[in-house]
Amino acid sequence: MARYFGIDLAWGLRRPDPRTGRVRPPNETGLCLLDDDGAILDAGWARGVDAVHDFIAAHEQRGDVIAIDAPLIVPNPTGMRAAEREVSSRYGRWKVAANASNAGAAARAGELLLAALEPRGIRYTDGTWPPPAGTTVAFECYPYTTLVGVAELGYDIERPRYKRLIPGIDRADARRLRADACDDLIARLARLASSSPPLDLRSHPATRALVDEPSPLVDRAYKHREDLLDAAICAWTAALWHANGPERTQVLGAETGEVDARGRRATIVAPARPEQRGPTADSRQTGAPSISGQCFSCCCSEAASSARRSSDTGMRDCSNR
Repeated sequence: MARYFGIDLAWGLRRPDPRTGRVRPPNETGLCLLDDDGAILDAGWARGVDAVHDFIAAHEQRGDVIAIDAPLIVPNPTGMRAAEREVSSRYGRWKVAANASNAGAAARAGELLLAALEPRGIRYTDGTWPPPAGTTVAFECYPYTTLVGVAELGYDIERPRYKRLIPGIDRADARRLRADACDDLIARLARLASSSPPLDLRSHPATRALVDEPSPLVDRAYKHREDLLDAAICAWTAALWHANGPERTQVLGAETGEVDARGRRATIVAPARPEQRGPTADSRQTGAPSISGQCFSCCCSEAASSARRSSDTGMRDCSNR
């Protein structure tokens, strides 16, 4: 049976400190391995592409599925990829947008990880379903689309605010609200143990602690916890896609995504409700115009501008990128 890797990858690479010249280590990557019965076989953290590769190599079996929250195929020299624009046009009503990625950006860890996995026979998939039998495939995902794209979690109106601090209020209050949103999200995810496909957060000590312990208020400790939580969401996304394919997921950029020199199309596999499918899902629902795949409704504009305002807490959680 297939198992499902969730990788909340730190996008950035080692970089020198502008003040001291010393090379900073990469930020943490959250890791999760889920089996077909919903049990978490391993979970934790790693730093750097090599360590993430080693985690996958230690566990991978033919036919597994790897869902990675990071840009994997980035042929565009500038600007934003079509799949990222489609995040806004289809999920903007739920206040979900994506940060831009392009070949000019320094955040290239996803591409390097994909290249490192290829000698093992692991292949990139653009979301074509079903996956080839006996071949491990990796695709790009985005946890926010999972959270608002499935009815089981109940985010019918908007995304949970468990990432960035709410602007315009006291920071201590903002941290408490963020922790409350995270704890509520974890409680909802814990109920997926009896879902199809299942996700049993209590089946591994690291993820059990997510359920049993309250979210910390201190930023560094909170980010550590959030990385593991997102990895579990990615693993469940891989299971959802493998079990249901186009019935419960859509491929953003399937027709419009950029194609690299090897013919690989840049896409994002995203769980979707019926009203989130199609090029202008938010426009149909809100009456907001959509131009070239970009949503200009107030909710989507807020999400996109929030992503632009901060380089380290973007809407597509670039805080560890």
